[in-house]
Amino acid sequence: MIIAVDGPTASGKGTIAKQLAAHFGVAYLDTGLLYRAVGRQVVERGGDPDNENDALAACGFPDDLLEDETLRSEETGGLASRVSIHPAVRKALFDRQRAFAEQPGGAVLDGRDIGTVIAPDADVKLFITASVPERAQRRWLEMTGREIDIPLAEIEQDIIARDNRDIGRKDAPLKAAADAVVIDTTALDKQEAFDAALKATERALR
Repeated sequence: MIIAVDGPTASGKGTIAKQLAAHFGVAYLDTGLLYRAVGRQVVERGGDPDNENDALAACGFPDDLLEDETLRSEETGGLASRVSIHPAVRKALFDRQRAFAEQPGGAVLDGRDIGTVIAPDADVKLFITASVPERAQRRWLEMTGREIDIPLAEIEQDIIARDNRDIGRKDAPLKAAADAVVIDTTALDKQEAFDAALKATERALR
């Protein structure tokens, strides 16, 4: 069983994907962390995230980097969006994601191109979305909860910029798979969003 959960940043897809993995007792992968790790490693090496060769050279990051909390920062999220536009980077990380999806017992993967590129054969495809103001508010609350002082307007502008890069890239752009169930979480709390996702998942698995 493969469950693909796609959507833009701060839409709630990560929370939903983790809850679905726990509910069904299968492995979970936040594929965005792979790109965050690449972006972080590029900068630490003094490279340019917008340079494809620099980004590709950073794809061989050690597994323990995925445990680094700095990968969750807004800055690193922006770096991930920048390195993910490079076709060579996406190709380099494809096999890693595909192998995870095909593991015995099943898996839930969340990202931006799981249902369209990584696992187009997924048993369940969900596309989680929400309005830009709502997503910015969620991210702002998350950041302030971690005592990170950042203006709400700055977060909103960053989300818009990331969306434009993700949707506009030529290779594996952010979009819902043709057979994905689209769930708008703008007006839903976490429990309501999960309930909607679980209902859609169970329906697809019948």
